[in-house]
Amino acid sequence: MTDPGDREAGGACTNHGPVPLLNEQIAERLRAGGLDPAPVSALVAAALAEDLAGGADVTTAATVPAGARGQADVVARGAGVVAGLPVAEAAFWLASPDGQVECTPHASDGEPVAPGQSVLTVIGPVGALLTAERTALNLLCHLSGVATLTRQWADAIAGTQARIRDTRKTTPGLRALEKYAVRCGGGVNHRMALSDAALIKDNHVAAAGSVSAAFAAVRAQAPGLPLEVECDTLEQVAEALAAGADLILLDNFAIADMSAAVALAAGRALLEASGGLTLSRASAVAATGVDYLAVGALTHSAPALDFGLDLRPPG
Repeated sequence: MTDPGDREAGGACTNHGPVPLLNEQIAERLRAGGLDPAPVSALVAAALAEDLAGGADVTTAATVPAGARGQADVVARGAGVVAGLPVAEAAFWLASPDGQVECTPHASDGEPVAPGQSVLTVIGPVGALLTAERTALNLLCHLSGVATLTRQWADAIAGTQARIRDTRKTTPGLRALEKYAVRCGGGVNHRMALSDAALIKDNHVAAAGSVSAAFAAVRAQAPGLPLEVECDTLEQVAEALAAGADLILLDNFAIADMSAAVALAAGRALLEASGGLTLSRASAVAATGVDYLAVGALTHSAPALDFGLDLRPPG
């Protein structure tokens, strides 16, 4: 059974101002990952503006000769999975006042990287490279951390039918990028927004009076929308199945109850385990036969994967 709620490509945030233009090579690398270059460009431009706060990079302006051009390498300081290279490229490109920056990636998003490995070479005005350094690295380190943690979860359930899926527990403004990083790590996306799929949770059930009443209300208002029902008990699972649910979230179920829910569903609905999941018990959860493990930690608790920018000496 295919879940229409799966999201394999990132959504786009809205932008109401002028969008800084990226060169076509960077824009195409973003599109290849399912990202819209316009909102990514706007987000990166805002991050650069935040760092400058309406002023100048005083340290760089004092130490870098005017007109100096140079070359720098973005180098992994730890082992993991890289994600966000074209986003980092966008930061260097937008920081250059004339766009005269050349970016050469040496890895692709989703690939493993080792300490000391150069993943990106950037040639351009030294002042622009140093001004963009922190913005580029902040985004690259965070997104690579999300991809690295996702890969750990995906590896933990390898050999089962289950897949690792993210949640809406994302950093405000970074959802499309964080969900992209999840895909780079081997996970799949849940809904991008409240409007593109419905998820009936305990508070909706309380408001409607029952699982079946909440299900009927959503189906009546949005008949074609993907609809998932959160259940706290096996009795609620049976009620959701009777209502016609084709996707059920098992909230904080014990392993034995997950297995019972799988037997109860008997293929009539996809099942997603959620709540209290840990990497150490991911394999056992997946072995029950559930289809997804929903892991909010992928985006809200991923440690950054460290990268640095090494400016090559002139000459």
